Amino acid sequence: MSIHDETLDTPAASAPRVPQPAGRQTLKPSPMVQGGYDDEMDPTEFAQLLDLYDNSFRNLAEGEVVKGTVLKVTDTEVVVDVGYKSEGIIQVNEFLDETGAVMVQAGDVVDVLLERTEDREGHIVLSREKAEKMKIWDEVEKAFAERKVVIGRVIERIKGGLAVDIGVRAFLPGSQIDVRPVRNLDALRGQELRMRVIKVNKKRGNIVLSRKALLEEENAEKKKTTLETLAEGKVLRGVVKNITDYGAFIDLGGIDGLLHITDMSWGRVGHPSEIFKVNDEADVIVLKYDPATERVSLGHKQLVPDPWTTVMDRYPAGAKLGGKVVSLTDYGAFIELEPGVEGLIHVSEMSWSKRVKHPSKLLNVGDSVEAMVLGVDPAARRISLGLKQVESNPWHELVEKYPVGTKITGKVRNLTEFGAFVEVEEDIDGLIHISDMSWSKRIKHPSEVLKKGDVVEAMVLSIDAENQRLSLGLKQLATDIWEDFFARHKVGDTIEGKVVRMTNFGAFVELDEGIEGLIHVSEFDDSQGGEKIELTVEQTYQMKIIKLSPSERKIGLSIRALKSDEIRTDWDSYSSSQGDGGATLGEHLKHR
Repeated sequence: MSIHDETLDTPAASAPRVPQPAGRQTLKPSPMVQGGYDDEMDPTEFAQLLDLYDNSFRNLAEGEVVKGTVLKVTDTEVVVDVGYKSEGIIQVNEFLDETGAVMVQAGDVVDVLLERTEDREGHIVLSREKAEKMKIWDEVEKAFAERKVVIGRVIERIKGGLAVDIGVRAFLPGSQIDVRPVRNLDALRGQELRMRVIKVNKKRGNIVLSRKALLEEENAEKKKTTLETLAEGKVLRGVVKNITDYGAFIDLGGIDGLLHITDMSWGRVGHPSEIFKVNDEADVIVLKYDPATERVSLGHKQLVPDPWTTVMDRYPAGAKLGGKVVSLTDYGAFIELEPGVEGLIHVSEMSWSKRVKHPSKLLNVGDSVEAMVLGVDPAARRISLGLKQVESNPWHELVEKYPVGTKITGKVRNLTEFGAFVEVEEDIDGLIHISDMSWSKRIKHPSEVLKKGDVVEAMVLSIDAENQRLSLGLKQLATDIWEDFFARHKVGDTIEGKVVRMTNFGAFVELDEGIEGLIHVSEFDDSQGGEKIELTVEQTYQMKIIKLSPSERKIGLSIRALKSDEIRTDWDSYSSSQGDGGATLGEHLKHR
C-alpha cells in the first residue's frame, strides 16, 4: 500500500535506539594479560556494566516493533540481532520477493516485531511480516484520520463487493466502487485503484474503502473548473464513460455530455460502439449547454465539413461510380459512395428486363457495385442511382431484332384475365391480349386458348422500348375470316343465316363459322302495322345484307328488305300481265 504524497512514521521509527549492552560487546584482552580477560577489573565498574546490560533488556517489550541488524542469511533462516542477550531467528520466506529471491543480506537493518523474549531454545521470537502489517495498520489509521489517498490492488470479487490488497486485506463495497453502478466486477480484478479509507477497526481487523468518495471529490473540483469555461461551440477533449443504443456519454471533466448517435458521423452509424469504446478519448464540440440543468449536448461529426455541401460537384448526373451496399429495404438498396454520403438504387432501376420483387434478389449488404448518378438533391440529402443504366438496354435492341410483323416462338409464362405473357428472351416477355387470340371466337379467358408452359408462335404487333411493352398477336398468324367474308359479299346480297340469340334490340345471326351479323328489330318487326315476322333461335332464315363495316367487323342484315324485294318482283310480274303500268308499287302498297 502507498499513501498519496505522504511518508508515514511508525511508532518504532521514532523510538530511541536500544544501546548495545555491555555483555554483547567484544572485550579486548588487557594489555597486561595476553589471551584472556583482565583479572584485575574493578568490581564496581563490572557491576555498573552488568546493570546497564540488564536494564537494556527491560526496554524491549513483547508486541513492539524494533529495528534489528541481519547477522546471517541461510537457506531457511535469517538471524537478526535486536540488541537482546540472544539473537532472533526468522524464517527466510518472510524475506522473499515476488520472484522468490531473498531481499536482505548480512548487515541490513530491518523492522521486526518482538513476539516473545525467549522460546524454548533461548532465542527471542521475531516476525518481519507482522512488523510490516503493524506499520501498514499505522499508515491506514493515519490515512483515515488525515483523509489521505491509499492505493490498492483488487484481489478478488467477494459478496457485496471487492477484496483489495493495500498491504493488508481491505473491503471495497460494490456501492463504493464508482459514481455509477459497475456491472462487471470481475473485470476489475488485478487493477490498482485510488481510494479513501472510510472505516477502520484495528482490533477486529476491518478496513472499509471507498473509491466513489474520492471520485466525487475529484469530479466536483473538475466540474467547477469545466463549468467556468464551458460554452456552445467550444471544442473539448473528453473520455467515453458509457455507451448506450442512442449515444455515448463523454466525461468532459466532472460533468458528462451526451454525444447522440446522429451527431457521431456524417455517415451511417448502426450503433455507437462501431465508432467509440469505453475509456476512449474523443474530441467533441459543444452544440448546446443549459446552465440551469447542466445538460450538455455534444457533436463529433461537426468537427469536419459536411460532405453534402459539395456533392453536386463530385457526383454530377450521368457519372458512373462505385460504392458499397450498406442497407437493403423493400424499395431499394442504399449505396455508400463515401463516408457520410449514400445514394439509393430504387428497385425499379435495378434491371431493364427482370421483375425484381426485392433488392436482395440481386444485391447483398457488403457488395461492391457500379452505378450511374440519376439525380442529386443536396437539400434533401438524396442521390438517386441506377444499376441498370450502366448496361445497355435490351429493349432498344429488341426493336432491331424483332421488327413489327416478325414471327416469334416463346413459352407461356403467365395467364391473366386480359391475356397471356410469353417469354421472348430471358427476362423479356410479350403480351398476347385476349382480343388478339382469335378472329372469330368470343374468348372470355385466355385459358380457353392457352395454358401456362405452352410453346406458341405469335406475331410481333408493336414494341414500346421506353415503357418496356411488347405486344404479340396469335390470331394474326391465321387467315382473317372477316376479311375473307367482306371480300366475298357486298351490300344487297341475299344470304342465309341461323339465329343464335335474341336480344331486345334484335337478333344475332351466324352467317359463317365465326361470322355473325345483326338483324335490328326494325328489320323484322314493323311497329307501324306491317307484317311481323317471328324469329326462332336455331332456325335458319333468308335475309339481305344492308350494311358492311370491315373496320368495325360488323354486318347489318334485314328480312324486311328481302320481303320488299319479293313484293316488288311480284308486282312487276302482275303489272306486266295486266298491262297496268300507270300505278306504282308504292301506290299499290299504300292502297293495301
